[in-house]
Amino acid sequence: MPTEIRPGVPVGGFKTVGQIHATNDLVINRKQNALAVAVELLTDHIPGAPVVDEKGEFIGFVSEFDILRALEAGKDLNKLTAEDVMAKDRIAVTDDTTIDQAVKLMEEKRLLNLPVKKDGKVAYSVTRHDLLRAWIGLGVSFE
Repeated sequence: MPTEIRPGVPVGGFKTVGQIHATNDLVINRKQNALAVAVELLTDHIPGAPVVDEKGEFIGFVSEFDILRALEAGKDLNKLTAEDVMAKDRIAVTDDTTIDQAVKLMEEKRLLNLPVKKDGKVAYSVTRHDLLRAWIGLGVSFE
């Protein structure tokens, strides 16, 4: 089957997470108000984001599911922070993680987003959409 060469795609296709132009660069501060987090996720159409402390260290992940759980429990999002509602699992990959490994991890852990660390700090997250786009060879341009 012939391979179509697309602008922005490296020869041989994308191999690592670091080569992907991610669509989710949102990173949340642990003290950010939970209602503000919910609004930001909704406004940006992002299902979740990594949470960092004041030093920029990755401490957890907050998702729409975490916000929904807090609401379902009758909690007032105005009185909570991202740290109060986030999942404390610190599942992340590095920019040299292969796309195949990232797909398997996301499938195994049932993740919608996967934080990516660069130089020890969370730089962005890749989504299933980003991985699918990279897998089929779509570059950074949607043209």
